[in-house]
Amino acid sequence: MHYSVPVKGKVHWIGVNDRRKRLFENMWPLDRGVSYNSYLIVDEKTALVDTVEDRAAGNYIERIEKLLDGKKLDYLIINHMEPDHSGEVKAIYDHFEGVTIVGNVKTFKIVEAYYGITDRLLKVEDGDTLPLGYHNLKFVMTPWVHWPETMMTYDFTEQIIFTGDAFGSFGTLDGGIFDDEINFDFFEEEMRRYYSNIVGKYSNMVQKALAKLNGTPVNVIAPTHGPVWRENPKKVIDLYDMWSRYEAEEGVVIVVASMYGNTELMADYIGRKLNENGVKNIRIHDVSRTHISHLINEIWKYKGVILGSCAYNSEMFPLMENLTRELNHMKVKNKYLGIFGSYSWNGGGVKKLMEFAEDSELELVAEPAEIYGKPSESKYEKCDILAQKMAEKILSK
Repeated sequence: MHYSVPVKGKVHWIGVNDRRKRLFENMWPLDRGVSYNSYLIVDEKTALVDTVEDRAAGNYIERIEKLLDGKKLDYLIINHMEPDHSGEVKAIYDHFEGVTIVGNVKTFKIVEAYYGITDRLLKVEDGDTLPLGYHNLKFVMTPWVHWPETMMTYDFTEQIIFTGDAFGSFGTLDGGIFDDEINFDFFEEEMRRYYSNIVGKYSNMVQKALAKLNGTPVNVIAPTHGPVWRENPKKVIDLYDMWSRYEAEEGVVIVVASMYGNTELMADYIGRKLNENGVKNIRIHDVSRTHISHLINEIWKYKGVILGSCAYNSEMFPLMENLTRELNHMKVKNKYLGIFGSYSWNGGGVKKLMEFAEDSELELVAEPAEIYGKPSESKYEKCDILAQKMAEKILSK
């Protein structure tokens, strides 16, 4: 890629697309790749805002030099030190003589730990400003969105806010860079999957960050992943506000762990009964087939979650155990919970799911539905009750 894209005035997007990486943070599948967004402000003083992952950099430095057109690079502003954004920090520091790194005290601890850099550092605190000439920048500390050093940079002149990982998304930018150039239906699922898996644990800190931004005029939201929002920045702010307050849509996700099909029969039965009770948005997933990142995404999306597990060596199925552990780690809240399962010679799946229910503090809508042996018409009574009670909760206004 040899081009840059004007964001507004003297601000340019110089990001890259990564279609080779298979796993984000070596955990989350990148079915549609990911972009790393970097921005260059060319003014009396010049400033690069965040860099890109080194393995995807390509001709990144050459593109910066072309935009600078003989000017020196004065500042490298680091909003977030995670290596997918700081991967080119050392290369920029070494290549552009005299460049000053701008960050906060926590930024510089990681800069030294990663790259051994201890000089040409400009420490900023919450509310500090940096004039570039026509542009004037302000720094806003947003710790734990989603690392302790994260901050945002606000350009007073063009009313652009560079937000780091906040408002980001999985998915490469395939020609369209801005929200008015893309079909957002493509990105919404990937944006929620990104939020729920990467940022969701820190939703309370997201709310604090949004409160700090309240009242700030914003023309453009420029994150480090995904689309740049220039036509309707309020849309993505509203989405983050909704997700971080754990608001959800009317619907139920059923996740089932089944070795020989008996527990899966229960899942299909409960799904049908939910529909008969008026629920239309129903998603049933096999925990062994659907990646956990997609499960978390859909659980974040809908009000109700029903988990079912067969017994496995007197415990719950290991992949269901992994899901429940991750849901507790993510601190998922404000969900209605249902539990079901089956066993052949000894229980354990439902018992362990009930322990998860107690730990998670999610609202259990009914007694668990557990079946010994193969499901049959005479054994489904508690499944009927579970579906009915869940539907009443989901559809209540």
